[in-house]
Amino acid sequence: MLFACATQTLATGSTRFPQGTKPAVLSPGDFQKLPARPPDHRLHYGADPNQLGELRLPTGRGPHPVAVLVHGGCWKSEYATLRDLAPMGDALKDEGIASWNIEYRRVRQQGSGWPGTYLDVGHAIDYLRQLATKFDLDLSRVIVVGHSAGGHLAMWSGARQRLSPKSALRIPDPLLLRGVINLAGTIEMTENIANMESRCRDTVVTTLLGGTPSAVPERYREVSATAMLPLQVPQILIWGEHEDFVPLPLAERHVNKATEAGDQARLIVVPATGHFESASPASTAWPTVLAAIRSLLNPAADRRPAPVD
Repeated sequence: MLFACATQTLATGSTRFPQGTKPAVLSPGDFQKLPARPPDHRLHYGADPNQLGELRLPTGRGPHPVAVLVHGGCWKSEYATLRDLAPMGDALKDEGIASWNIEYRRVRQQGSGWPGTYLDVGHAIDYLRQLATKFDLDLSRVIVVGHSAGGHLAMWSGARQRLSPKSALRIPDPLLLRGVINLAGTIEMTENIANMESRCRDTVVTTLLGGTPSAVPERYREVSATAMLPLQVPQILIWGEHEDFVPLPLAERHVNKATEAGDQARLIVVPATGHFESASPASTAWPTVLAAIRSLLNPAADRRPAPVD
């Protein structure tokens, strides 16, 4: 498995546009209209109606590698649901990879925010232990893939083994991951707040964490992957060339810091794409995303060291 701190721009057959121009990119509406098939199983990992996931299983014998999918939508129920990544789950199923597409409590839903939203993601991932035997899942080959706000949660899932035992977000014995893939999601939560809240048209960051960075600094530290380095989990960040939610320099900064801290980290920039293409299996970005997923699920990959408390 090869990782590098340098940004890698992959040619995908897309047209190169003159400097200063922007190609037509996928809109949120078009993204959410992508067709999807029903899941094989819809299962609850908790008692709340939003604590559920959709399991899609490849045909043939297992044990199957698993990609946990975490949708975005500004951490808000009004903007997105797990339906957003259902097309990706279908595409992975066709490629021989199981997916566990999770829902979680979002901003202003009862029990959401700090710590509920993060605990939901952690419990949903760990619930794979209860599903593994029945559905022939390979718990030694589990990754988390998140888009936008879900990319932030994916990065956090890779960092949670670094939490203090006293943390409100700590779940004992978190399931070990082969890696995380962040599709254009916030990494360091103290950065880019004004831009994120402007684009989300809501105080989503400060509401999610229950205050500003100066008011609750420890909360921001415990959900910011950069602040938790080294994660001891491989990280692949995939950005569109025309990303406008999370500026590319912030991703570059994290990858550089992660590499300096000893982590395996890589940033890929896909030409002529925006914020939503990386989460669409119908886009020119999909071969890049699929290759990244396969690279992390490679059964020959080295085992990581035990988590550090």
